[in-house]
Amino acid sequence: MATAPVDEAPVRQVHTVTVRNPSSGRKTGSVDLDPEVFGIEPNVFVMHQVVTAQLAARRRGTQNTKTRSEVKGGGGKPWRQKGTGRARHGSTRNPQWRGGGVALGPKPRSYRQRTPKKMVRLALRSALSDRARDEKVVVVDRWRFESPRTKDAMAALDALKVEGRVLLVAERDETDVWKSFRNLPQVHLISPGELNAYDVLVSDSVVFTLDTLPMSSPADTENEAADEAPDEAAEEGEDS
Repeated sequence: MATAPVDEAPVRQVHTVTVRNPSSGRKTGSVDLDPEVFGIEPNVFVMHQVVTAQLAARRRGTQNTKTRSEVKGGGGKPWRQKGTGRARHGSTRNPQWRGGGVALGPKPRSYRQRTPKKMVRLALRSALSDRARDEKVVVVDRWRFESPRTKDAMAALDALKVEGRVLLVAERDETDVWKSFRNLPQVHLISPGELNAYDVLVSDSVVFTLDTLPMSSPADTENEAADEAPDEAAEEGEDS
């Protein structure tokens, strides 16, 4: 009796990140990043498709050109059909006339692409795993702003030794954090619910607090296990 090969479970890499004090940059502990979120093998194809769809959804799609039926004038024939020595024309609204309509011009449309939720989640996990593999994930214990101050935000980035474009994930109720970092052009602030693959990929570093670190939900883990498990019906068919 033949036995169907059993697929091995994918290997998840566990990344341990130092937790730092944003005021001094000193180590206050360490945390293991969720391997289901930060330790998978990045799927480049899915990331490309999701990012392309996300950029396409940003397009307004308000471009509009008038066709020959929408421009003014041209109600009568400009000259008689024969005898003038000129080309025959029936209307000055034709595309070849100045002030006429545009042939096959752009019209208002939606550029949105349908992207399954599983692909969006996989693209985000792939992007975060790529940043974790390159040691570009920074974790702080908590922010310590007594009042909104851009100078303190710049000092915190220097203490954390974060350079380039920074994606900073903060809770919406952390008003002092948002007001302190919002004037820095190299920092992009988002809430945990807005975290997406595009913003992660265009940033050089991603900064989390312990409270905003993304964790995999039991439902996501079960769905992934179901997708990766061998088909029992197929195995029974091979055994028979």
